[in-house]
Amino acid sequence: MLTEIEKKVIASLQGTIPVVRRPFLELAASVGIPEEKYLMIVEELHESGIIRRFGATLKHQKSGFKANAMVAWRVAEDRAVEAGNIMASFQAVTHCYRRNPAPGWAYNLYTMVHAGDRDRCHAIAREIAAAADVDEYILLFSEKELKKTSMSYFT
Repeated sequence: MLTEIEKKVIASLQGTIPVVRRPFLELAASVGIPEEKYLMIVEELHESGIIRRFGATLKHQKSGFKANAMVAWRVAEDRAVEAGNIMASFQAVTHCYRRNPAPGWAYNLYTMVHAGDRDRCHAIAREIAAAADVDEYILLFSEKELKKTSMSYFT
């Protein structure tokens, strides 16, 4: 069970991190504790597995990546982990998931690929296919972003 201060620390990390010399000092002040205690709580939450990772969300369109595609892959189940690890190793891949196929939809691995244009997304998918030895896949391009938010666990 999380303490109230741990919940406040998690909530503070869910938002925008200040772009200042000591961002955690500001975040610690926002929850009313010293920076050293704040960092200790974050470290403990990470070590316990409650916080698994810490990362930035990049607005890919504003950074030059004009195309993105979810690539749905059909991979033999006994190769899913192996192929997924190969796919996930590509720099252009930001997400890689294994999901159960659905009736009429045999794809079980999914990667998100970002590139400067659609042709490059197709080229990256071909490179991934060759490396992972997978020949059945389809690219599903994003046409319009309707919502993009990170999960908020505590507000």
